[in-house]
Amino acid sequence: MMELDYPQWFHDWAATQPWAYTIGACFFLVIAVWLSQLVTKHVLLRGISRLLSQTQLGSDPGIGIRVIVSRLAQVVPALVLSGGIYLVPDLPETATTIIRNISIAYLILTLARSFSAAMTSVNEIYSRQPDAHTKPIKGYLQIAKIVVYVVATILIIASLLDRSPVILLSGIGAMGAVAMLVFQDTILSLVASIQLSSNDMLRVGDWIEMPQLNADGDVIDVALHTVRVQNWDKTITNIPTKRLISESFKNWRGMQESGGRRIKRALYIDQNSIHFLSAEQKKKLKRFSLLSDYLEQKEKDISEWNAGLEKKGFDPINGRQVTNIGTFRAYVKQYLKQRPDIHEGMTLMVRQLNPGPQGLPIEVYCFSNDTAWEIYEGIQSDIFDHLFAILPQFDLQVFQETSGQDVRSAVQALELKPKSDDE
Repeated sequence: MMELDYPQWFHDWAATQPWAYTIGACFFLVIAVWLSQLVTKHVLLRGISRLLSQTQLGSDPGIGIRVIVSRLAQVVPALVLSGGIYLVPDLPETATTIIRNISIAYLILTLARSFSAAMTSVNEIYSRQPDAHTKPIKGYLQIAKIVVYVVATILIIASLLDRSPVILLSGIGAMGAVAMLVFQDTILSLVASIQLSSNDMLRVGDWIEMPQLNADGDVIDVALHTVRVQNWDKTITNIPTKRLISESFKNWRGMQESGGRRIKRALYIDQNSIHFLSAEQKKKLKRFSLLSDYLEQKEKDISEWNAGLEKKGFDPINGRQVTNIGTFRAYVKQYLKQRPDIHEGMTLMVRQLNPGPQGLPIEVYCFSNDTAWEIYEGIQSDIFDHLFAILPQFDLQVFQETSGQDVRSAVQALELKPKSDDE
């Protein structure tokens, strides 16, 4: 053990006071630790901060470079204490060992916290890249933090017990089963995170639906253990990452990237209002520019067909005729084609579905050229506003189940009807 070269007067005084060397050395060591902390914090740290402020990364408080530097600065006092404790004379070996081990443990913890802050800064820097949402790395950085803290914990325990970390590591194998049980969720989440990232199944900003967990909204964060979804009602749903692999969910990214959003809705026509068009009705409907070409072509085709039947001697009842429901479908299709807010490059059709107790469904199947929710709903509503209003022009009626008000109105009409003499 090294000895300090104290002044002669101190040696003379210490000869009569055996504890003087120890007390004096401890005092000077405390002063040295305090000075190292003072110099590091107020001189070195400020100088580094000024240098960093001239750079783009150092001047951005969101990145947290200064946090990393300030944590690393705490290493200096720990080094001074762990090295200087050996210079204190006549200090019991047990006390020296304890102070040194505590200093080393603090040093390891400080380095681990610095690494954690560095990983947070790396994630912040990476998240500002244009394509960062397609390949999030937050889960991998969290795994790196966990590994570092596990290693730091082993080293700290080894330091406090004054044992080699190899001895502790040799027992890791025996604790493997326990570790697998403890870190089961973490391991499963890591595997799920890798699969989600490698298969590009999920990105920050995606709209996903997972009804079994009441999730329906935008992904705002992809972490190791959870994926946070902000629902349309502004509530937050935390989905365990592993459940996104083990269970199904719907990702609307394909719709958003395609530039078109599907409209799939049906009108229910009262089947009692379906009939053939008379000559007068055809004339009235030809006023619609969207139907003039259709009706002319239809009449031409029907005339040729019926002429062939007459030549064969068939009764005219076997001939073809134009229906109001078919004409209405043709009108709706032409109406959708001329709308500028309907996507031209995607499927567009107007079809009949199976009739049922609620009438004959006429389904509109097309895509809007804007995927924004509010605009999409506006386009869809405008289309059906027009279709409901135009139906009477085709002598068609929408099916609607009888309500109590309908029954009351019918009863009142019968009561107000004047009675004849025979009644």
